[in-house]
Amino acid sequence: MEATVVKTGTEGKTWGGGNRPLRASYGKLMMWFFIVSDALTFSGFLASYGFSRFKFIDAWPIADEVFTHFPFLHGVEAPMYYVALMTFILIFSSVTMVLAVDAGHKMQKNKVILYMFLTILGGIAFVGSQAWEWATFIKGDYGAVETKGGRILQFLNTEGERVAIADFATNIPGARESHAESNGVWYKQEATQTTYTFEEVKAGFLANDEILIRTQYLNEAGEPTVLSREESINKLTNDGALVVEGANLRHNEYGHPLFADFFFFITGFHGFHVFSGVIINIIIFFNVILGTYERRGSYEMVEKVGLYWHFVDLVWVFVFTFFYLV
Repeated sequence: MEATVVKTGTEGKTWGGGNRPLRASYGKLMMWFFIVSDALTFSGFLASYGFSRFKFIDAWPIADEVFTHFPFLHGVEAPMYYVALMTFILIFSSVTMVLAVDAGHKMQKNKVILYMFLTILGGIAFVGSQAWEWATFIKGDYGAVETKGGRILQFLNTEGERVAIADFATNIPGARESHAESNGVWYKQEATQTTYTFEEVKAGFLANDEILIRTQYLNEAGEPTVLSREESINKLTNDGALVVEGANLRHNEYGHPLFADFFFFITGFHGFHVFSGVIINIIIFFNVILGTYERRGSYEMVEKVGLYWHFVDLVWVFVFTFFYLV
């Protein structure tokens, strides 16, 4: 059976799909296909985050109480300031990318070099800032106790201010025991040790009457419940299990472990996109310097990578809104 070939009227050429959609080149069209598919992926992640948050609303941390750090301002409460700065840096890099694309349309090589260089600096600054934020989030500030049921118990003073476990925990000699062949557990992998054991935290808590416990359960005002001194003692001694410092994929001193899981996954996935964009921008940047696109007579490649960079910026706006602000 022979294949049927459709001919166009008088031209006698095989049909090639008609006019280019929106007069976009093949490369730009494929970039748009990628952006749409990637947008659906991020939409799924954010939808999952929203579902989990409202399902565990009583145990979900408040972003203002988690992201309060700013480099070189130790002990200063600056809720969301650093995240806002990161957002400004990324949006500013999107502006410089627009200027680079516009300069490319005008065949202004030196301006393209300048604006792409600024875009690359903005991307590097954002990735570096995100790495610092991760390190701070993982390290933690105050520490907490996790109950047998997986709930988090945080410590406050009588004025309602957070208290770090390092401020009251009692050092008990011989409280720690490392895995060794002599105790029969040498074949097991030892978990990462915290600064203080649960027994040391409990002993220090019982010796300090000025410390109370805040649970994840919400009161009538929609705020975490602060227990009385007697209730705090009963809760810690009867339900306390282990000490948690910072956050990882299993434990989270700020609240529900899923919060940390989503934080690492969503911000990490976006950070990978930004890092990839920086690498691509660097490659295009050197091609501009070498005059590759000047000889081609078109800076369309700058425009295509600009589409990707704007997409990355737009995704961060949604991540910033849904993860940090709402």
